Amino acid sequence: MPDGLRPLLDRRLVVVTGKGGTGKTTVAAALALAAAARGRRVLVVETGRDENVPRLLGHGPGPVGYAGALTPCGAWAMRMEPYAALSEYLRLQLGVPGLVTRVLEQPGFRGLLDAAPGWRELVTLGKVWHLEQAREGGRPRFDWIVVDAPATGHGLTLLDVPRVVGSAIRSGPLRRHAGWVEELVRDPARTLLLPVALGEELPARETVELVTRLRGQVGVALDRVIVNAVEPAPFPAELPDLDRRLAALPATPGPSPGVWSACAAHLAARHELNRHFSDEIGEHTALPVVELPLLASGVRTPEDLAVLARSLFAGEAA
Repeated sequence: MPDGLRPLLDRRLVVVTGKGGTGKTTVAAALALAAAARGRRVLVVETGRDENVPRLLGHGPGPVGYAGALTPCGAWAMRMEPYAALSEYLRLQLGVPGLVTRVLEQPGFRGLLDAAPGWRELVTLGKVWHLEQAREGGRPRFDWIVVDAPATGHGLTLLDVPRVVGSAIRSGPLRRHAGWVEELVRDPARTLLLPVALGEELPARETVELVTRLRGQVGVALDRVIVNAVEPAPFPAELPDLDRRLAALPATPGPSPGVWSACAAHLAARHELNRHFSDEIGEHTALPVVELPLLASGVRTPEDLAVLARSLFAGEAA
């Protein structure tokens, strides 16, 4: 962990976002796994249409859904369902659950909602705020909440919608509740945003743009960028010219020395590419970069997540 960073577990809420395909869901799952291993009561909230986090955390067949479930790793997981969150909010506010159910089941009403911008993001963050406030036995129900937020552009909308609603509505319960949510998002003592990137040109450029817009528009705390799937240095330090040495070997049965040399050179080039754009992200965002290694066999199990978690929490007390 770069020097001077606050430990990740110091906050109550960590929001993970990034360009699609950068592995933000995997990072969110790795964070939850590590926090649970450190004895925290942790919840990871998945906002996408599909459930991927429970599988990574070792959950068996069947969805965890909006109600959520405790995974074998000790972390709770749930998938955010905006209509369920809206129904829950309206039931609490109006006190007429039967009416709320009938209205929300009407196709015409759902059609109007589907055309209205921002309501999904607002009820999603409202539910996250409610979970952050929840108490059980005199203490927070969850010590730590990780949100696997939508990809870059939608993630920015998610974080900014409470401010937009607060600006448009001057009074009433919705204005008050949006203010509470905005306060949580903007509180650097409670909330941290973790952008996830790849060490490649397009994800690097989009991450720099995201950080710039977040600073100017939302005001959420940022203290590091995660660069995922960095190709490890393929050559030992004492053999920086290993590819050329391989090419000079005599021919043997099997792949030719030229094939081995080309494979080694490719890995070296990938490593240099990843490190170049990782450095570029750090330079243009003025933020420390935490690199996660590329796992050759992919990330499929909690054991794979644990490898990434060690990099995410390197230098932090267990």
